[in-house]
Amino acid sequence: MTTPNCRLVILISGGGSNLQSFIDSVNAETLNATIAAVISNKPNAKGLERATAAGIPTQAIDHTAFASREAFDAELMQQIDQYQPDLVILAGFMRILTPQFVQHFQGRLLNIHPSLLPKYPGLHTHQRAIDAGDHFAGATVHFVTEELDGGPAIIQASVTIEANDTADTLAQRILLQEHRIYPLAAQWFAEGRLQLVNNTATLDQQALTAGGIQFEG
Repeated sequence: MTTPNCRLVILISGGGSNLQSFIDSVNAETLNATIAAVISNKPNAKGLERATAAGIPTQAIDHTAFASREAFDAELMQQIDQYQPDLVILAGFMRILTPQFVQHFQGRLLNIHPSLLPKYPGLHTHQRAIDAGDHFAGATVHFVTEELDGGPAIIQASVTIEANDTADTLAQRILLQEHRIYPLAAQWFAEGRLQLVNNTATLDQQALTAGGIQFEG
């Protein structure tokens, strides 16, 4: 008897390149999951076209139509719940989530951030790494908690910062790594290996260190 696929709902705001990595991983059967829906807060997000092309149900919930962040999150929560997801994936979802939303999906809400957390939470991460004279930059998959970009790290991938790098060239190389580590973290969750226990990320029942697993590949 096969294990039931992990049901995913993926939230996007833009082009959906990380969404595409999930679609590709599901199709390649390296991710034992079903993408139940893709939801965007921007009706014209290009990622919705990717989802439609892959035969995935889509929804657009325009955040500008709501009087408050709380009202938008309440509606978003309700719509997500209709799909009964095991895991909610933030894939370039450019919204700061309310505590109520985060608590509702506690332990089954993942994000990817384009820095080696805890360095550089927030925006402009690549330029900040270059300006600081860092030798490495990268991306981190983490559980979402109420602290912005502060949830427990699951896996990180690093790239070397070259002397002639700009924020754009660095971002392009890091994005390739994002596409590798994000579906991998979801697969660990789908296998029941990855959990959030007492605000600590655990893999195979072992607590992960501050940066999570360091991806080699």
